[in-house]
Amino acid sequence: MNLRLLALGAAIAGAVAGPVLAEEPFDRPGPPATARPATRLKPASDPLVHRKVDLGRSVLGRPIDAVELGDPDNERRTLVVGVIHGNERAGMPIAKALASHNPPRESLLWIVKDLNPDGVAAGTRQNARHVDLNRNFPWRWHPLGAPGDLQYSGQRALSEPEARIAHSLILRQRPRITIWFHQPLGVVDESGGSIAIERRFSNLTGLPLRRLTRYPGSAAGWQNHRLPHTTAFIVELPPGKLSPPGVSRYAKAVLRLAP
Repeated sequence: MNLRLLALGAAIAGAVAGPVLAEEPFDRPGPPATARPATRLKPASDPLVHRKVDLGRSVLGRPIDAVELGDPDNERRTLVVGVIHGNERAGMPIAKALASHNPPRESLLWIVKDLNPDGVAAGTRQNARHVDLNRNFPWRWHPLGAPGDLQYSGQRALSEPEARIAHSLILRQRPRITIWFHQPLGVVDESGGSIAIERRFSNLTGLPLRRLTRYPGSAAGWQNHRLPHTTAFIVELPPGKLSPPGVSRYAKAVLRLAP
């Protein structure tokens, strides 16, 4: 059979059987059901939070809460405690102002307005068991005074539920900066952490930077020892009630220090 007859036979067979289609491999992915723009494939920003967290109860059962504000995945965390001594209350409006702020995008704030609600209610420095909570932390704790004394340190380190609440929160969150508000000396204390951070807060607020006596069992002393790459420090606010501009100045200083 010559070549011309072969070509004619192939043409006839193709006409009967239909056109020959190229076979596609089974593992070739098909087109998506719905095409999405390339920008939708980029990871979304982390969601910001503004929520109240129940931390526990005081000796007399009063709630102790915190506000978590910002990016919960961010390791740049700042803790602010408005009150630890119940008769030093000027830090409470600062904490309240911070808690009502818009969540920061590049950091996370934990705000405890009042760690000693029993002391605040009674107008006393100590808690309901007459313990100075700022002498009840583990670092260099030792017995001080007796019940009723201003600096009574309790029966043992962390004997008080309020101190245990702060201790647990700090170990869980590991804040890069912790600020403890006190009164009435009107200074920023060199508390044993980063003096550069303490000096910056001093400059932001106009309070002088001083080194006060370092007492055993203090909250800032414990954190600076237990978490040496963090900084906990005391801010002694001026005596009396802060004016609204004063509250705003200190709250803005915290926010500028936090990122």
